[in-house]
Amino acid sequence: MDINSVVSEISRPKAQNDTPVTSKRSKSSKKKTPAKRATVYFEVEILDAKTREKLCFLDKVEPNATIADIKNLFTKSHPEWYPARQSLRLDPKGRSLKDEDILQNLPVGTTATLYFRDLGAQISWVTVFLTEYAGPLIIYLLFYFRVPFIYGPKYDFITSRHSVVHLACICHSFHYIKRLLETLFVHRFSHGTMPLRNIFKNCMYYWGFAAWMAYYINHPLYTPPIYGDEQVKLAVTIFLFCQLGNFSIHIALRNLRPAGSKTRKIPFPTRNPFTWLFLLVSCPNYTYEVGSWIGFAIMTQCVPVALFSLVGFIQMTIWAKGKHRSYLKEFKDYPPLRSPIVPFIL
Repeated sequence: MDINSVVSEISRPKAQNDTPVTSKRSKSSKKKTPAKRATVYFEVEILDAKTREKLCFLDKVEPNATIADIKNLFTKSHPEWYPARQSLRLDPKGRSLKDEDILQNLPVGTTATLYFRDLGAQISWVTVFLTEYAGPLIIYLLFYFRVPFIYGPKYDFITSRHSVVHLACICHSFHYIKRLLETLFVHRFSHGTMPLRNIFKNCMYYWGFAAWMAYYINHPLYTPPIYGDEQVKLAVTIFLFCQLGNFSIHIALRNLRPAGSKTRKIPFPTRNPFTWLFLLVSCPNYTYEVGSWIGFAIMTQCVPVALFSLVGFIQMTIWAKGKHRSYLKEFKDYPPLRSPIVPFIL
């Protein structure tokens, strides 16, 4: 090769296919990594709902933190207000936020202001129910066995000669034993606690009516129902039918909510015929409960029992209407035919 060919070879521009393979690989090997998004933390200020006094300031709160998490953080600075005692809300007079509400889903900015209310000392629902139901069971039996200082020395520990009195004691005891067992093994509570002060009001209601009913039913001068055994048999049938219905509804409601969750679903009838009342009412457990006490009133023909049934019906109607409104608000496809407690009427 002469010198002119070497010069021409050096001066010739390189074609695209003359680019070294190694340079292509080096360029293609550089991949762009996506930039990491910085986490935006929240600042939470907690004020007293009454005085607007600043109680706590929480810095760098995770955006996916729940109200339950915030309550736990608040408890660290104020141990006297444990989570069950706290009510946190967006407005001083607004509704309490749910424990499962997520901070970033609330209508607040990155600096959130929450208002605190003290719910007072709390007690578990299980303890409340056990206390409410154990009282009437024991009180009624004291009158049934006619312990001293109730009817006088002449009647101490002397049983009644009327069979309906013994049957009434069996039905009353069965009812409250059933309630105690359901509290322990069936019921699943959406709220773990209630204010301690309520237990005194509830116990006065249940215990007081139990003593009033038991005093007259087990009194030595008690007279049996006017229509005798036929009236008693009809009443026992109503009582047992409604007790089975009430238990069936409680089982159906239990199966709607997995253990440890607060999931709410629309209750529907199952294969159990007693649950078919769900087709007509939102709270058939209350319907059956009222029916049980109506049967007990017919059986004993006792005015205090009738008054207890009436007061219970009024209270359960209030509860049923509240649950019915809640169902309608939460579920757009809720069955329109249902009434709160009495089919087509109430």
